[in-house]
Amino acid sequence: MERNEVHAKKSKNDLELEELERSRGRIISKHFQRPQKLYPNHVPLFCYERALLFLGSSIGSFLHPERNEFIVALGETSATEGFLKRLRSDMLNDAVGRQILKDRPYITSEYLNLEKLKSYPDNSFGKTYYNWLVREHCSPDERVDVRFIDDEELAFVFQRYRQCHDFYHALLGLPVWREGEIALKLFEYLNIGIPFGGLGALFAPWNVKKPSERERLFNVYYPWAFKNAYHCKTNLINVYWEKVMDKDVDELRKELNIEIPPDMRTLRKQHKTTLG
Repeated sequence: MERNEVHAKKSKNDLELEELERSRGRIISKHFQRPQKLYPNHVPLFCYERALLFLGSSIGSFLHPERNEFIVALGETSATEGFLKRLRSDMLNDAVGRQILKDRPYITSEYLNLEKLKSYPDNSFGKTYYNWLVREHCSPDERVDVRFIDDEELAFVFQRYRQCHDFYHALLGLPVWREGEIALKLFEYLNIGIPFGGLGALFAPWNVKKPSERERLFNVYYPWAFKNAYHCKTNLINVYWEKVMDKDVDELRKELNIEIPPDMRTLRKQHKTTLG
C-alpha cells in the first residue's frame, strides 16, 4: 500500500509538472508566435518590429520624403491605438461619421467615376477635385491599403483618412510639393489629430533646402493652418466627400468655415520675380 501511495504521489507530481510545462509553453507561444491576420493585407507585428519600423520609417521619411513606402509605414506605426479609438469615437458621435463607418466606402477612380466628375460645373467640388488630380498628376488608386494596424475597424478608420487626404488637398488648393504637404500635415494634425501630421509639421521644415520655402511655411501657412483648423466646424474625417461632389466648392468651404490659403504657386512665382 505504501509503495502504491508513493507511485500515486509521483504520478500526481508528474501531472503537475506536465501542466506547468504546458502553461509555460502557452506563455512562450503567446509572446513569440505571430498573431493571426485580422483582415486582408494585414501584417501583424511584434512590438520590437513595430518600434524598428517606426524608427526606420521616421529616418527614411525625413531624408527621403519622396519615398512613399516610408511615409506609409510612418503614418501607420505612429497611429497609436488610443488615437485611432478617439478618432473612431469622433465618428460614432457624428451622424455622418456613423454612416461612413456603416457604409465602409473604399475610394477608387471607378468608385468616384472621374469621367462624371469631369463633366461637373467648374465651381463644384467634384470638378475642383478632378482638376486638382489632373494638375498634380495624382490618382485615387495610388492610395495603398493599411497593413500594420491590429484592429479591423481601426484599420478602416485610418484607411478612410488616407483615402480622403487628396480631398483635403483639393478643398484647400494645396499642391503635392513638399511645401504643400507640410502645410496640409499641420492642418490635419490640428483638425483631425493625426500623429504623423504633427511629426511632419515639427521636423519636415528642417529638411527643406530653400530658406524661402521654410519662411513661407512659418510666416504664411502655419498661421493659416492654426487659424482654420481650429475654426473649422467639424472634424474633416466626418465629411462624406463622395456625397458633396456636386456642391459649390465655395459654399462647402463656407459651411466648414475654412478659408483657402494664399496660392503657393503664385507666391513662388512672386519670389522668383523678386530675385530677378
